[in-house]
Amino acid sequence: MRVAVLGAGYAGLTLARKLQQTLPDTASLVVVDEQSEHLVQHELHRVVRRPSLADEITVDLDAVLDCEIRQATVTDVDPDAGVATLDESETLSYDVGAVCLGAQTAFYDLPGVREHATPLKRLDDAREIRERFHDRSDGDRVVVGGAGLSGVQVAGELAEMREGSDIEVLLLEQEDAVAPSFPPSFQSAVHDALVDAGVTVRTGTGVAAAESGGISLEDGSDLPMDQFVWTGGIEGSPALDSDRPVVRADLRLGESTFAVGDAARVVDSDGEAVPASAAAAIREARVAADNIGTLVERSQGSHGEFQPRLTQYQFNVPGWLVSVGDDAVAKVGPSVLTGGAALALKTTVGAGYLGTVGAVQNAVDLVSEELDLHDEKPESE
Repeated sequence: MRVAVLGAGYAGLTLARKLQQTLPDTASLVVVDEQSEHLVQHELHRVVRRPSLADEITVDLDAVLDCEIRQATVTDVDPDAGVATLDESETLSYDVGAVCLGAQTAFYDLPGVREHATPLKRLDDAREIRERFHDRSDGDRVVVGGAGLSGVQVAGELAEMREGSDIEVLLLEQEDAVAPSFPPSFQSAVHDALVDAGVTVRTGTGVAAAESGGISLEDGSDLPMDQFVWTGGIEGSPALDSDRPVVRADLRLGESTFAVGDAARVVDSDGEAVPASAAAAIREARVAADNIGTLVERSQGSHGEFQPRLTQYQFNVPGWLVSVGDDAVAKVGPSVLTGGAALALKTTVGAGYLGTVGAVQNAVDLVSEELDLHDEKPESE
């Protein structure tokens, strides 16, 4: 019997490591990802200011997985047939599988935005943002489109990189508040932290189009700019026709295929939509591991012809964290923390995640780098 995990992001890596521990010897596990390394996405913004962090937030898959790993791009998935297409030509059949392909940056067909803006999804994106920012000079304007957590974090990093210059870092958000998917108390604290960092914040301002040197806004006005970073939303993997299909609390996408993490829009056991986040993806992966195990047992005759009872996912995370330059904001229960307490918590969470996926040295190095962040000047080119 073959179990396939398609994608090795937060959901895929967490799921694969759990399955390694729980699958019977009669089942083989294969993990497919287009990269040979796992990227700790929620720390990617740090690389814009501190390139050396790239080493700490990338984890070799073969160092933390003990199964078959195929480096290939999943270009199509038939969740009912249990077949994935790799690199547009090779087929991979599986008995039970999980689609963990994450999401990609959505440009919403806005004219010129894809061509003139840099997203923040890969290490190369972070390096490009950094290099372009180093070409900026006094009086220039850098625009970050989208004030979700990624946009907030990259705007904070760029603001810290100005080193006394009067480069404007402008954060645009179509909704009426930054971090629009989060509780009002968290939104307010994030907004204050951005202003304190010197970021210009404009909410209720949507992007209509972009061209070299300028952005057209939805209200019909034009906004001159010298650099454009786009974090305005996500869409599904090309393997799913750029869709994020809705899955219910058992995470089932097909008869023997599950969808986990940002690859799908998950509705939990309370009927609530689950926000796309690393925290949710990791917790969904644990439920998916239980359900895959159940289907494997059924296929081996343990449950006869009866439909198995699958575990239901309920969204429940202890809080939210975001970096804003040298500051951070954390919401833990009803409390909102900023400053040193929030920074310490964010560092602990990042290192803790690396520890759970077996990258212990990366965790140690990340803590060391983060602690040094406030004692050293930003790295020069």
